Amino acid sequence: MRTRLSICRRKTRFASEAEARGVAARADVALRPYRCDRCGQLHLTSRTKGKWQPRTAPHG
Repeated sequence: MRTRLSICRRKTRFASEAEARGVAARADVALRPYRCDRCGQLHLTSRTKGKWQPRTAPHG
């Protein structure tokens, strides 16, 4: 799905993935960086639907 231009304009842009991940690590919710198809820069999102997630070790 393409990023809506109004969403792109509202979000913070990051020049590098390292910078975006640093901000995401300090957030209260799980965030991940993604490359915006509108501006070509990185934004953060909390959405995970349809995205690959690493498996966690089983508890027990």
